[in-house]
Parts: sequence; structure tokens; C-alpha cells
Amino acid sequence: MCLSVPARVLEVHDRHWATVDVGGTGKRISIDLVEDVRAGDYVLLHVGFALQKIDEAEAESLLALFDEMVLAEEQAGWDQPGQSSAVDDRGGALPGSRVPG
Repeated sequence: MCLSVPARVLEVHDRHWATVDVGGTGKRISIDLVEDVRAGDYVLLHVGFALQKIDEAEAESLLALFDEMVLAEEQAGWDQPGQSSAVDDRGGALPGSRVPG
């Protein structure tokens, strides 16, 4: 399973590289896979690559969903050291992780 996160483009350096804001942190990413990226755009970011542009409303919705997931993990106690919500495709814990049960 892959996960991409919304990121706001802060600066486009050239047709290959841009700097984005990811959770308050600036990160240099490749924009080779997306056309016409401009400062202020939102992109879906996966392992250092912008995969596609998204509109601001969709980005805000996704960021709110991530915030809800973090809150749910905290409330479930999954934020404790040595515990993880990491599960495989069948719902079982991944090797090296513990899922509260």
C-alpha cells in the first residue's frame, strides 16, 4: 500500500524541482511527473515525487482526515513507545509491531 500526502508548493526552482511545505517543514521534491506546477499549488507527494495536483479544498480535507487519524491513535494509546498501528493487508500486525488489542 502506498501513501501520498498533500503538500503546498512554496517555490518552483525549475521544471524538475520545487520546495513544498509538508506539515510545517520545507522539502525539496521532484515535479517531473506533474505539468504546470506553480507556487501556491497543492500536490500529492509520495517518496519525494509530486504525483498530481489537487485543489485546496481536497488538500484541506485530506489534512483534516490525517489529523483525525492521529487523534484516534492517541486516544487508543497507539502513541506509546513500542506500539504501532502497523497492520498488513489482512489486518494482522506487521513483523516488529504491536497492535493494542
